[in-house]
Amino acid sequence: MPEPSLSSTLLDLARSARELAYAPYSRFQVGAALQARDGRLFVGCNVENAAYGLCNCAERTALFSAIAAGCKPGDFTAIAVIADTPDPVTPCGSCRQVLAELCDAAMPVLLANVAGATRQTTVEALLPGSFKLLRESS
Repeated sequence: MPEPSLSSTLLDLARSARELAYAPYSRFQVGAALQARDGRLFVGCNVENAAYGLCNCAERTALFSAIAAGCKPGDFTAIAVIADTPDPVTPCGSCRQVLAELCDAAMPVLLANVAGATRQTTVEALLPGSFKLLRESS
């Protein structure tokens, strides 16, 4: 479980990232904030496209930014996600699969809504029995 100050920091960053979302079609803005083990923080927002298959969710934006910055799978300690929903928002199936591939199963996932409701879960709880490919060792 992340410490309370980390949870607050991640939720604040996710809230700010949400304001940057490009969501002209759904009007459903989502923000995410991810912490790496080395302390770096990465944010993401959802980015829509008229060709819906080209859209990207906030969680994946944050994770892909971290990978592009040199992080490796397993380098993360927590992620927070926020949206304007009645209950704390949960990641979609695609984001759950990416979380399962790039994050430790026990990594905390902080879910929130803009009204202040929060819930904490783990990557494993979001996608039990996730799909994994065996990687060849080099």
